[in-house]
Amino acid sequence: MRNLLDLSQDELANLLSPKFRAKQIYEWVYKKNARSFDEMTNISKDVRENLKSEFYLDPLTCVRSETSKDGSIKYLFKLTDGKTIESVLLPMKEEISSEDGSVERHARYTICVSSQVGCKMGCSFCLTAKGGFVRNLSAGEIVAQILWIKRENNIPYERRVNVVYMGMGEPLDNLANVSKAVSILKDNDGLAIGARRQTISTSGLASQIKKLGELDLGVLLAISLHAVTDELRAKLMPINKAYNIAAVMDAVRAFPIDMRKRVMFEYLIMDKVNDNLSDAKALVKLLHGIKAKVNLILFNPHEGSPYQRPSIENVENFRTYLQSRGVTCTIRQSKGLDISAACGQLKERSKGIENDNA
Repeated sequence: MRNLLDLSQDELANLLSPKFRAKQIYEWVYKKNARSFDEMTNISKDVRENLKSEFYLDPLTCVRSETSKDGSIKYLFKLTDGKTIESVLLPMKEEISSEDGSVERHARYTICVSSQVGCKMGCSFCLTAKGGFVRNLSAGEIVAQILWIKRENNIPYERRVNVVYMGMGEPLDNLANVSKAVSILKDNDGLAIGARRQTISTSGLASQIKKLGELDLGVLLAISLHAVTDELRAKLMPINKAYNIAAVMDAVRAFPIDMRKRVMFEYLIMDKVNDNLSDAKALVKLLHGIKAKVNLILFNPHEGSPYQRPSIENVENFRTYLQSRGVTCTIRQSKGLDISAACGQLKERSKGIENDNA
């Protein structure tokens, strides 16, 4: 049987007669949160029975979740082959209501999704690398993470969410399925999540950044930089040996970005590793001529890691220097520190669940 979420609306239409059934099914799945074909009451019973014999709708099952005091929720999902992946719901802004009960501002959310089971990149600070690479996720397995999280948290269809491909795996190492997921999510008969609400984060596969740019999907780009010298970056991120900082920067400069947007540079700050002012000065030079925004991320410690969380003072000084030189810079609000929020932590703590079909 096939995962129906793997199919674009056009692909589904080509399998059905009449073709308009595809739009009906899309609306049931993505707008009405149907979890079975039996719920699709405007489709004949014979067609529904045929659909049930060929497709399934839920390619993942939540086997564990942890909720932080700040509202962040980390999910561990089991796929149909027993493998597990992680996703995170991040509340960005709370809902504000007036005295009469009307909503003045709706809650806003970001969903961080995985694109692979495991990862090939081997970054020294990331727990996902510990388990090695297993396989790519299909487009439908990526889409299912957003669909499941929106449905289970009662986030209304009309409330748009931001999607960040920054969970387990390297999205550009699975470009075909990630780009298809982007398109499926954009479909107005589906979740209607616009490209500018979708951010693809990469560790710096320069050749794939170029291919992503050629697809011209309209998505935002985030670069996991984390160091300003090739020597340090190669220690932190082995991919730097194949695509050094200069190659990544060249690819970024050629990437098509909406004039109202910027390329995000993620900079994971670790104590006494990359948190001093000399690093900040080098970063300013590196970003010269690029419409960039730097997001400083305080390292989230985990057992066995040689790295430590930096001092707030050093991080603030780092940001102040960048801003004084005209570089837009934010400090990412740390979320989920009281749960297994870092990539791979919940999976690592849940060993034994994978392939346990009991």
